[in-house]
Amino acid sequence: MLVYLRLLKESLGFAINALRNNKLRTLLSLLGVTIGIFSIIAVLAAVDSLDRKISKDLSSLDKNTIYLMKFCFGPSEIPQWKREQFPNVKYDEYIALKNSLNNTDQVGYQLFVNHESLKYDSKTVADVNMIPSSFEMVDIDGLSFEKGRFYNESESNSGAPVIVLGHDIANGLFGESSDPIGKNIRLYGQRFTVIGVMTKQGAGFFGDSNDTSVYFPANFLRRMYGDSDSMTPVIVLKPVKGIDMEAYKAEVAQKLRAIRGMKAGEIDNFFVNVLSGFTDFIDGILGSLRIGGIIISFFSFLVGGFGVANIMFVSVKERTNLIGIQKSLGAKNRFILFQFLFEAIILCLIGGIIGLLIVWLLSLLLTNLLDFEFVLSFWNIIIGGGLSMFVGLISGILPAISAAKLDPVEAIRSGM
Repeated sequence: MLVYLRLLKESLGFAINALRNNKLRTLLSLLGVTIGIFSIIAVLAAVDSLDRKISKDLSSLDKNTIYLMKFCFGPSEIPQWKREQFPNVKYDEYIALKNSLNNTDQVGYQLFVNHESLKYDSKTVADVNMIPSSFEMVDIDGLSFEKGRFYNESESNSGAPVIVLGHDIANGLFGESSDPIGKNIRLYGQRFTVIGVMTKQGAGFFGDSNDTSVYFPANFLRRMYGDSDSMTPVIVLKPVKGIDMEAYKAEVAQKLRAIRGMKAGEIDNFFVNVLSGFTDFIDGILGSLRIGGIIISFFSFLVGGFGVANIMFVSVKERTNLIGIQKSLGAKNRFILFQFLFEAIILCLIGGIIGLLIVWLLSLLLTNLLDFEFVLSFWNIIIGGGLSMFVGLISGILPAISAAKLDPVEAIRSGM
């Protein structure tokens, strides 16, 4: 064991000497390893950060949540022209499903509408995400409150002019020192009473977050505009935990078909979208990005490996005389082999550490510049270090074998 520790120490010394004595040559050789490690770990860190952000944004939602609507979350075998003819889900269908479905925790109703502006006295906040919905959405979306409350069933059913503000919207209209509860703001040319302010959430990966959104009863808009084509309704269902999702989806489809009076053999003119299917679709995209980035980065690694192999062959040639002396004094082939192999691994590890350091500094910079947290995980660091050593092993094995096979007499003679 002591022999190998001394061998490792000597190899580290030779690697450092190679860096010190041949700075430009070594730098160019390690550049490929550094770029390769940087590329692969940067891709892995970016994808992991996106995955973490998506998981955080969806953490309040049950992955079994179902969105019943005329649109599909992912690809569909039904032609687009036929999908465009599908009718919107209706409020009456929401009520019917709520009263007839089994094994259901919550059934909610929501409208997708255009962004609007909110006004309070002389202050205006533009481009606000509107979420007209029924009262059940507070539980389905897992909302939490900094102040006040969500609207109740009575206010939801009657379409009362009450509103719940996102954290940033409340600050934009009232400032941090003023209490917005009970104040009146204007929206759609009407007065709304503020009854709640949601807890700060942070930027959402999918665009709008609760911080820049407001909730108010969907029936307020239905009272004003009816079931207008400019609004896209959705029925949101949250089944009880532990249920067979395929059986539950079939029950939902069968109930809605019965409500619409559809005949046997007719295709469903609606989509039962499960949130887990959407997240699986996103995971597939992220997985493809991860694989594509690794494949592209592999070529940088390939160039880096050739560079390190080149510098190791040069190192063997320069130290031929020393190798001959070591072998004449009793050094075994295995000792010479490990000496050069360790040197190649150490050189690649240095390049890998530089690449990881660049990724870390870049992640800190981007996290501070953008409202997005880039994370260099412990496992990515382990992967970077492991790949560096693997490249060192592969690129150093042939030079090490050639050094170990040198004849001591010939090595001393050729080195003189």
